[in-house]
Amino acid sequence: MDGFEILFVGYLGTYTVVPFAGPSFVESGGPAFYCSMTACRLRKGVALATRASDHEAHLVDLLKRSGIHLFVQQGQTPRYRAVFPTANVDERQVFLEHGAAPFKIDDLPPVEPCIVHLAGWHIREFSLEFMEALKGRGFRVSVDMQAFLYGADQDRGYVRLVDLPEKKEILGTADFVKLDGEEAKTLTGTDVLEDQVEILEAWGSKETVITHSRGVLARREGRTSSARFTNKGSKGRMGRGDTVIAAYLIRRLDHNVEESLSFAAALTSMKLEYPGPFRGSLEEVMAIMGG
Repeated sequence: MDGFEILFVGYLGTYTVVPFAGPSFVESGGPAFYCSMTACRLRKGVALATRASDHEAHLVDLLKRSGIHLFVQQGQTPRYRAVFPTANVDERQVFLEHGAAPFKIDDLPPVEPCIVHLAGWHIREFSLEFMEALKGRGFRVSVDMQAFLYGADQDRGYVRLVDLPEKKEILGTADFVKLDGEEAKTLTGTDVLEDQVEILEAWGSKETVITHSRGVLARREGRTSSARFTNKGSKGRMGRGDTVIAAYLIRRLDHNVEESLSFAAALTSMKLEYPGPFRGSLEEVMAIMGG
């Protein structure tokens, strides 16, 4: 099968969003959707292995029209509700309305090894064994720690972050690790971003990317870099971290950490101004960086 530069793996699905101000609305997508839609605006060799139900048919059609190489399995997909109780867009309460089965190595298409990003948002959507099998096939593995840290209350479906006994093994297996500040706090016990990336590196993370309300930082080989968002509005808060990591990984194919981080922050600043996935171009992002 033809080679790709990056393969995203994860569910399509639906979020009912309850904002702090204004009416509720339904937003379809999920991390795999936001990641692949961002990446395909920047490079051509983008693939997505996903599961979708009839509810996501319109997303599948949009992904196809966007030039993404799709490998779609039919199946039940997760449904979530996200409540923002305050004006702080980093404070959200997430409820699982119904779940779905985890991915297994046999679910992946027989593609040549490349960067694979596990764009998870469902509870235990992936496992350490799945990551190890990917490494065994020669992939460079990027992981969104969200799926590993999510746990749901059985009665109300309230999703909370829970620490992982196997976190060091997961960090050590991945080539890239993506988290937000709250997820990193759950793992490390500190809310100081600079301390978080240092601790995660000490535990085996080779390259760590942490998003937060003001921007993003990355650490590799003992060096921490940071970049700020410059958006004026936050209508596009959903998919923020997924947009960051997709832009970062694509740029990282042929640029260093600092330049890739600045690029990801500039692109995500554009996306944060409007709901839905990134709709800009490489030229527009470069113009912002040049400005």
